[in-house]
Amino acid sequence: MTLMLIAPAAVAALAAAPLAVRAVLKHRRAAEARITSPAGIVEGRYVTIGGVEQWLQIRGEDRANPVLLVVHGGPGSPYSVFTAALREWEKHFTVVHWDRRGCGRTLRRNGAPAPEELTFERMVADGIEVAEHVRAHLGKDKVILMAGSMGTIVGLPMARQRPDLFSAYVGTDFYVNMVDNERQGRLDTLERLRAAGNKRGVATLEALDADPRTWDVKAWGRRMQWSMGTDPSNPNGGLKKLFSLLLTKPDYSLLDVVAWLKGFAAVRDAMFTQFMRFDARAEGTRLEIPFHLFQGAQDVVTLTGPAVEYFAEVDAPAKSLVLIDGASHFAAFTHPAEFLAALRTTTADA
Repeated sequence: MTLMLIAPAAVAALAAAPLAVRAVLKHRRAAEARITSPAGIVEGRYVTIGGVEQWLQIRGEDRANPVLLVVHGGPGSPYSVFTAALREWEKHFTVVHWDRRGCGRTLRRNGAPAPEELTFERMVADGIEVAEHVRAHLGKDKVILMAGSMGTIVGLPMARQRPDLFSAYVGTDFYVNMVDNERQGRLDTLERLRAAGNKRGVATLEALDADPRTWDVKAWGRRMQWSMGTDPSNPNGGLKKLFSLLLTKPDYSLLDVVAWLKGFAAVRDAMFTQFMRFDARAEGTRLEIPFHLFQGAQDVVTLTGPAVEYFAEVDAPAKSLVLIDGASHFAAFTHPAEFLAALRTTTADA
């Protein structure tokens, strides 16, 4: 997922949009988000994780419900911006969002982290600490771990290293092998562009080396731009939803919006070389906890075919595969009802 071209548009929109309109939309979102049940929980606070104050958002209508810890993608795009889309989820789960180092409100609190802190190994260690904190804070023996997109690079090692913390792993927008994914994604996008007669897009992608290992972050961004823009299910649908919710998140000030965008770009650029090396098979395909894959059936970013192939290879105590028809990337947030149904069915005993 890339905001390489969206971020400037976001800044322009912030400057142009009447603040009164934004205030009305935020008020509406706040009313829709309100949790009043006696057993409910609504928290947003900083917790010291790995020596750094990191932001956690915790919401749910009943503390007795299972806890769902969401590991965001990007690798620098906190998924708490999708809170409004997940309102129904909060009736059945206590949903925990975590802004990682250099991201969102954690960035706003601490400023940019040192380059040596922006490693996936560091984020895995942080994630384990977050899970331990959430488990103790909410009085749960285990929590459900859900990781999306580049959150896979953090979530899978968390599940492998500390299976005692988690009752299940839920993967979505699933990356398998970054080089293979980008190579095939470029070819698939070229096919759609040629069929549409889009000469500009064809020229842009033909100019990219066929081997993604030679790309820089700008080249990768061009692949992502054209892939999402030609998504047959909903061109740029996920990005449009993200942008709309980011601007109208009830508890976000304009400074929070700017921090979110700044963190996304900075973390993406800083971690590009690392995430391009990712291979989910590098540490094997055995998991000690149930493995559930809920994938958009037409994902043009984290390609559905390789994700299904990986699922077939996974050895786990239990596993399930749900392909959400009509969904591409961000399947959880563009099709939240279908995703929730899969969550409730597969994690009923979690």
